[in-house]
Amino acid sequence: MHTPLPLPFQRLAWSNLAAQSAEQLSLAAVPLVAVLMLGAGPGEIGLLAALQTLPFLLLAIPLGLLADRVSRCRLMVAAESLRALSLVALLAMVLSGQLSIAGLALLGFIGAVGTVCFNVAAPALVPAIVPRTLLARANGRLELARSMAFAAGPALAGALVAWTGAPSAFVLATLLSGAAVALLLQLAEPARAPAARRHALLEIRDGAQFVWRQTYLRPMVIAGTVWNIAWFVLQAAYVPYAVRVLGLTAQGVGITLGAYGAGMVVGALLSPRVVAAMPFGRAIQLGPAVSVLAAAAMAATLFVPSGVLAGTAFFLFGVGPIVWTITSTTLRQSVTPHAMLGRVSAVFLAVNAGSRPLGAALGGVVGASMGEAACLWLALAGFVMQAAVIFASQLHALRQLPEPVA
Repeated sequence: MHTPLPLPFQRLAWSNLAAQSAEQLSLAAVPLVAVLMLGAGPGEIGLLAALQTLPFLLLAIPLGLLADRVSRCRLMVAAESLRALSLVALLAMVLSGQLSIAGLALLGFIGAVGTVCFNVAAPALVPAIVPRTLLARANGRLELARSMAFAAGPALAGALVAWTGAPSAFVLATLLSGAAVALLLQLAEPARAPAARRHALLEIRDGAQFVWRQTYLRPMVIAGTVWNIAWFVLQAAYVPYAVRVLGLTAQGVGITLGAYGAGMVVGALLSPRVVAAMPFGRAIQLGPAVSVLAAAAMAATLFVPSGVLAGTAFFLFGVGPIVWTITSTTLRQSVTPHAMLGRVSAVFLAVNAGSRPLGAALGGVVGASMGEAACLWLALAGFVMQAAVIFASQLHALRQLPEPVA
């Protein structure tokens, strides 16, 4: 019989589900509203997407430092409240007829601050409220919530906008964000011993140096960077490739992309069994290995053009990386001193976010000059490289989760 997860974590998990759902609803609804109500084109949609991801680059490190200095729970309450206010403002813009691309971009930026804060503070809070033996299960629960929101949010937003109009999507997102705040307010965070304050830049440097010098964290951050570059190279090429080469309709493209979300849910559900069934180091290696298999399946469509094969590839891309996220986050929480968890989480978030536009730009250049097929081969090479980094590291020697660092 499973040991139940502590009540404080249950509240964190439900607030995470509500916050992630609010984010995915708004992320999907905003471009739909921009196109349907303002006639926005690719340039405007690209601007909205860029400003919604900019906080990950600009604020991950400062918010990570803040998470190590103040109450992580209160920080999440403040950030999620900010997201709720931005959603109320979006709803007011739609209802008042004052909608504009600039307004959508500004409020999208503000709302994304809540996402960055949650992604930095929640992993740092989990080890304080969950016993070490339950960390992998707790991280799996958080990733399952994220996966479910990722899979269902866009479809639900599209249905709401199509059936009842844009306001209903923003009303639901606002209610979900408010529910996340209410749950966080009920969460009692254990007191932390006060740490000696140093200059902010020195503390940020300490976090980055710790990641680079730690035996397990360095290969993980390198592999994560390469993975994100390869993933966005593939993303840049896939839609035109699917239409022109695979002959998929818009609906077919959507189904294949949706397989990614389904794979994320399956991976999150399977992760506890995977961790229990094999040495911990092997469980970490599984994600990168499955990513190579997925990229190989996508490259195989060059020889056997098939939407089913492409969908299988995206499904595997969902399964493998979720297992990787859960196991690598659990390891990171165990080997990182509690006083540094926020900064270390922020380093991973900032590096991964920073590599995404690089991958998208690289995919665009290669696709434009050499064709979509070259992007698929380049992506496969990247996924092979990230797996090689992990398999060449000391992670393979991990039989079980290391003893936690105080």
